[in-house]
Amino acid sequence: MTRTVVVLARHGRTGWHSPNRYAGRSDIPLDPYGERQAEALGRWAAGQGFTSLGCSSMARARATVAPTEASTGLTARVDARLREVDFGIAEGRTLDDLRAEDPRLVERFVADPVAHSFPGGEPPAAAVDRALAALTDLVAADPGGRLLVVAHNTLIRLVSCAVLGIPLSEYRRRLPAFDPAATVTLRFADGADEPVALLAYNVPVPMEWQHQPVTDADQPRTR
Repeated sequence: MTRTVVVLARHGRTGWHSPNRYAGRSDIPLDPYGERQAEALGRWAAGQGFTSLGCSSMARARATVAPTEASTGLTARVDARLREVDFGIAEGRTLDDLRAEDPRLVERFVADPVAHSFPGGEPPAAAVDRALAALTDLVAADPGGRLLVVAHNTLIRLVSCAVLGIPLSEYRRRLPAFDPAATVTLRFADGADEPVALLAYNVPVPMEWQHQPVTDADQPRTR
């Protein structure tokens, strides 16, 4: 039986992270701290034995994977199917912003973010379908390998739920935190009788500048 390890990494921090704004289709760049996280990811990845790379087509993900391309000598396969979920009317806004305007909408979303996803956005199940199709192609291109795939917060949590048999509607409660530049490690097998295995979740990439002070703005947050 062939087993393939897939490490899903969230992109580095952006300017919308500290206010916790929804950034789905919004193609915003990494902030300076996020750039440092991307560099740390590259240094870490150099010693992890990766055999191939994948990446969302969004700028923040491509900027995150770039140092890893340089450190490993691998070229990431960029795939638009790995982009973040489109959050519709929530794009660029926080839950508090939305709650002030329409508390019932937020109440319904918090209760079941799949059945009551944000108006104008992408259905979470559709996002999972496209992301799993992309991951299937990446695994098929490197069976038995060790893949690093840079993608996005909500998409990775949804995919993790899907492959582990957790209802998608539970992604905010069962997987409440996933930090910028952190990783999820999954093992895929080509045998129908072996399920996807979770090897690690929300593991931070080692930050190699501990002599520098960490401010409140540097603390991780998640939606």
